[in-house]
Amino acid sequence: MKQKFIWLLTILTLIGLFDLASTILAQDGVWVRKADMPTTRFGLSTSVVNGIIYAIGGSPGSLSTVEAYDPGTDTWTRKANMPTARYNLATSVVNGIIYAIGGWNGAVLSTVEAYDPAMDTWTKKADMLTPRQWLSASVVNGIIYAIGGWSGGGFSTVEAYDPATDTWTKKPDMPVRRGGLATSEVDGLIYALGGASAFNVYSDPVVDVYDPATGIWTKKSDMPTRRVAFSCSVVNGIIYAIGEYYGSSIVESYDPATDTWTREADMPTRRGYLFTSVVNGMIYAIGGSTDAGTSALVEGVVEEYTPLRAVMSLNVDAKGKSATFWGEIKTNKNKVPFRRDF
Repeated sequence: MKQKFIWLLTILTLIGLFDLASTILAQDGVWVRKADMPTTRFGLSTSVVNGIIYAIGGSPGSLSTVEAYDPGTDTWTRKANMPTARYNLATSVVNGIIYAIGGWNGAVLSTVEAYDPAMDTWTKKADMLTPRQWLSASVVNGIIYAIGGWSGGGFSTVEAYDPATDTWTKKPDMPVRRGGLATSEVDGLIYALGGASAFNVYSDPVVDVYDPATGIWTKKSDMPTRRVAFSCSVVNGIIYAIGEYYGSSIVESYDPATDTWTREADMPTRRGYLFTSVVNGMIYAIGGSTDAGTSALVEGVVEEYTPLRAVMSLNVDAKGKSATFWGEIKTNKNKVPFRRDF
């Protein structure tokens, strides 16, 4: 009886330690260096179709370059050039087609072009109503919302594009005008984060959420870190804000359910003007510049981020067993150490 009690106590202790570790490590994550992008660039945009990431446009200069990254093989493939070379554009995907919207190539653009990855071809589409660069775009129910942007100053403009009819419609403005912002969709709502209202005004930490069903904007908790020319991606309903114009490595996550922010593991390569995309619960941070879009410091770096809260939710089985999760930690080869600043 005494021996059984000791075994029971040991098991309960291990479970308690796991729960404690889970609580602590859920606020962190793992970064891994991947194959560099063939064309070093900043101010690009990326989108995912069938598990492949397409890196489109960018700078130095104005690039028409399109390269596809397969996370499964860690390889890059050159694709058909975008017809209009540009950077500071936005891209979104509807029904497997990538839409490249706006940007800059010596002039502010309203240009919209659609890329079909299956055919490796581009098609001209109806221009955006308001020419702009440094905008962001998100999709809800098959409609693309082009939000904010820049043309000598920040825009509050919101316009909706319906690929089925190739038409644009004006929508209610954002409460705060800004360019260099990032947007993410969670549960049918669009979260607009950060950005700057003017070139000589430092970035705004504001977060507003837009409900396309009602056309109403609502204020949310500010970002802890002011950001412009950064990127956001969503994993399991959590928004991850990554990078910043002056070359930041800071990563913070936002939980829309609780309207709270959490500090995450720093990105190994500090940079802004990057773009991020998600495949199989991993965030891929691609390209960028280490100092305010400076061409001499442009990066082709690709780093993969695995949020630990995502790892835990994917690898703990229905009975709550932790073997798979701890196996992930034990085989943490070639990965940066977990932060220990708690």
